[in-house]
Amino acid sequence: MILLGYGKTTKAIAKYFNIDKIYDDKNYDDNIVVNFSQFPKIIDKNESIIPTPAIPPNHQIIKRFPDNIISEYDLFYKNGVFPFSIWISGTNGKTTTTEMVTHLLNHRFAVSGGNIGIPLGELKKEASIWVLETSSFTLHYTKIAKPNIYVLLPITEDHISWHGTFLEYENSKLKPIRQLEEGEVAIVPYKYKDIETDGYLITYKDSEDLAKQFDLDISKIEFLGGFLLDALLSLTVSKIVFDEVDYQKINSFKKSFHRQEVCLDSLKRIWINDSKATNPDSTISLLNSFSKTQRIFLIIGGEDKGANWNPLFKIFQTMNIKLFAIGKSQKKVKILSKRYKITYQLSKTIDKAVQDISKEHNLESIATLSPSSASFDQFKSYEDRGNYFKRLICETE
Repeated sequence: MILLGYGKTTKAIAKYFNIDKIYDDKNYDDNIVVNFSQFPKIIDKNESIIPTPAIPPNHQIIKRFPDNIISEYDLFYKNGVFPFSIWISGTNGKTTTTEMVTHLLNHRFAVSGGNIGIPLGELKKEASIWVLETSSFTLHYTKIAKPNIYVLLPITEDHISWHGTFLEYENSKLKPIRQLEEGEVAIVPYKYKDIETDGYLITYKDSEDLAKQFDLDISKIEFLGGFLLDALLSLTVSKIVFDEVDYQKINSFKKSFHRQEVCLDSLKRIWINDSKATNPDSTISLLNSFSKTQRIFLIIGGEDKGANWNPLFKIFQTMNIKLFAIGKSQKKVKILSKRYKITYQLSKTIDKAVQDISKEHNLESIATLSPSSASFDQFKSYEDRGNYFKRLICETE
C-alpha cells in the first residue's frame, strides 16, 4: 500500500494500517513524509496507491499509475471494514444533510465521517451505520466501494479546475448510482431519472415533491430554503431504513457554524458568516433569503475553482449590493462587475474588506462573507476563514 499526499485521510490510514511512509512534495515536521522525487519508478500491478482526495487526476503519479489508484473508501471496503453505509453527495447541503441524518439515527449507533472532517481511519469500526459526506474527489477515485443508501442533492458547477469539466464532476457524483445492487437505494434529483442502476431509484423534483412521495408534513418542519430539502432528505432516509419520522428530533438539530451564521458587532450591526459558501450556488442560496431592496455588502473571492459566476452576477443585478473582492479571484470579480455594472471594491484581504464595509454599514444594511470560493489561497480551510472573520467582527466598532 502506497499513500500519496500528506493529509487527514492518509495520516489516518497510515496510523490504522501501521504504514511508515507518505509521499508528498512539501516538507512537514513528521519523519513519515517522503518527497515525491523518491517515489518508485516501477510498482507491482497489485500494489494499491491511495491518494489524499485533494490530489487531482492530472498529478504526474496518478497519470503514471492509473490502474493502481483506489480511494480511501475502496481501501476500507475491500478490507471488510465497512458497516451499513449512507453516502451523502451533491454540490451544496452535503454537510448539513450528513449531520441531520446522523442526528436522526444517533440512537441507532450511527456516526458521521468522510468529507465532513473525520477520515474513515478514525471512524468507530463498531458503529452500526456510517453516514459519509462524500466528495466528488473521493468518488472520482472510488472503483469498488458503494453505499447501501445514496442521497444525492442537486448538482451545480463546482471544482471544475480539479475535474477539468462539469461533465467529469457530474459523472463522479453519479458513479455510486450505477454501482448499486438490488436492495440498495438512491434518492436523486429528477434530472437523473433515466440513469441505469440495479438499485432502487427514487427521484424528486423539489422539496414539495419529495414530501408528497413520502407523506411528510412540511408544516411540521422548522427549516426553510435549502435547509428544508436537507431536512426532508434526512427524514426520507430515516423512513426508508427504520420507518421512522421524528419531526421533533429534526427540529432540534442545530446548524453548523460558517453556514448563514448571524453575528452582531458591538454596534449591533448584522454580519453573516457564510464561509462555507465555496461555490456560487451556495451564495445564491443566501442571497435568495434577502429582500431585493435591502442594502447588502458582500465579501467575495478566494480560490474560485473555475466555476461559472455569470448566473451569480445576474442575481447581483437585481439587488442593492456592493462587492468587496478578496483573494485570487479579485480580477474575475473586477471583470464581471464591470460587465454587469455592479459596484465593487478590491479589498484583497478579509481584514481590509471588513474595514471598508464598516465605513458604510449601518443597522439597516447586512454585511456578509459568502465568498463563492474555496479558502486555500489565504486560509487553511473554510472553518479557519470563518473563524477569522468572526474574530474581526467582534473587534469592529
